[in-house]
Amino acid sequence: MSLAFNKNEDANKLLVSNLQSRLVTVKKGGGEKRIEKQHKKGKLTARERIDYLRDDDSEFLEIGAFAGDKMYPEVGGCPSAGVVTGIGYVSGKQCVIVANDATVKAGAWFPITAKKNMRAQEISIENKLPIIYLVDSAGVFLPMQDEIFPDKEHFGRQFRNNAVMSSMGIIQVAAIMGSCVAGGAYLPIMSDEALIVDKTGSIFLAGSYLVKSAIGEVIDNETLGGATTQCEISGVTDNKFPNDEAALDYIKDIFSKNGKTEQAGFNRVKPKEPKLDPKEIYGLFPSDRTKPYEMKEIINRLIDDSDFREYKEEYGKTLICGTARIDGWAIGIIANQRKVVKTKKGEMQMGGVIYSDSADKAARFIMNCNQRKIPLLFLQDVSGFMVGSTAEHGGIIKDGAKMVNAMANSVVPKFTIIIGNSYGAGNYAMCGKAYDPRLIYSWPSAKMAVMSGAAAANTLLQIKVSSAKAKGEELTEEEKNKQLEKITNRYNEQLSPYYAAARLWVDGVIDPLETRKVVSMGIEAANNAPIKKPFNVGVIQT
Repeated sequence: MSLAFNKNEDANKLLVSNLQSRLVTVKKGGGEKRIEKQHKKGKLTARERIDYLRDDDSEFLEIGAFAGDKMYPEVGGCPSAGVVTGIGYVSGKQCVIVANDATVKAGAWFPITAKKNMRAQEISIENKLPIIYLVDSAGVFLPMQDEIFPDKEHFGRQFRNNAVMSSMGIIQVAAIMGSCVAGGAYLPIMSDEALIVDKTGSIFLAGSYLVKSAIGEVIDNETLGGATTQCEISGVTDNKFPNDEAALDYIKDIFSKNGKTEQAGFNRVKPKEPKLDPKEIYGLFPSDRTKPYEMKEIINRLIDDSDFREYKEEYGKTLICGTARIDGWAIGIIANQRKVVKTKKGEMQMGGVIYSDSADKAARFIMNCNQRKIPLLFLQDVSGFMVGSTAEHGGIIKDGAKMVNAMANSVVPKFTIIIGNSYGAGNYAMCGKAYDPRLIYSWPSAKMAVMSGAAAANTLLQIKVSSAKAKGEELTEEEKNKQLEKITNRYNEQLSPYYAAARLWVDGVIDPLETRKVVSMGIEAANNAPIKKPFNVGVIQT
């Protein structure tokens, strides 16, 4: 292997090692002491509950592991947003699982917690997947109630989703395994079936302290809303269980009896491993985000048998389009080509930039995949659309709009993996978060922003210099360099995939070798939701 390959491999493996280290920390939730406290109460932790519930040796695709990362430092942080969510298998049925983590502020809801819960519900709705709620939460984090309570996408939206999901025939099962208070009490009771664990589970609109304050009644929480009260007197919950394990076993039994659902019918054959070694991605993918590389070499290490059928290979070369299989599933791939390419006219086109011919090709390919009911995978490493007089005179806005229109109106499921740069309108055209990909993940090498760090820092510096001049002031070179360093550091922090994952702009950060798992489980989930809407792009300027 070349020196460049070895340097890339070292750099990318270091990024993956850092990812794994971060995940270890995140999975500890509120820390060892709080985990031990949970165990002393006879309760499993959120992650232990999920591990017990899901099928042995089955995959679990976590959604939002880094949600809340480095957010809310003034109150000690909120690891994983205080809730663990993902797609797993229970009694052979694929489903969404949501488990409050009581080791993080007693499972209290922060603004990012609400966003993450609703992302889990969104995945359930889009894919018609059953959803399981493992409830153990103290309710809204009161110091931030104004950021979580009254708005459309705040805490209450999840109960609206409960009702809508029920009307859609989506199975919802809830187990009350700890505290469940105030408005949060509606979530399990709006589910199809609500279980409760004796002595540790409780559910009420107001706890004993608030009841005494409000109406003067003195009562303990167990009598007020414990398992015996809610199962035998009020009938609010359906069954009670002696411990977490018994409740989870009952959920397994429920799912073992669920009937089959209608399928979308996406094509799948017996899976094959890539013919080319996926681990070579570490050496082939440049650690320097400005360096060119051959995207097809990456694709061929992600797809079954390394068999890629390219569409319009000699046209619009800065976007690669073609069909392949991932874990047996048929997939249409749209990927940014990062090397400099030469057109038939002898023109040189910059890698990672979308030109008019590339956008035109991608639009047509997207239409074909919709016609043939083939899911779409976008591999993002994009600097944006081409600018300048030649591009403008050639109609780059019109061709870009054509691609965005086709992509936005696609009825087949879309999946996005951000492997490198994701800048400006390129993020949008390549199915960024705003365009409803069923799943969107990034590699540790990803960078997301309006423009690159260097470009943004220089632009912002020029604004500061101009502003100073307008006031009759002149920045020295030393002052300019200090400002540039300050701006660059702040901007580079925001470029990080972990910054994006903390805010749920992406569903997570993954090792490149997990890409096949994400796409395969995503298509399997999407296959539970038959396509009812016809593909129609509306008005396109030609």
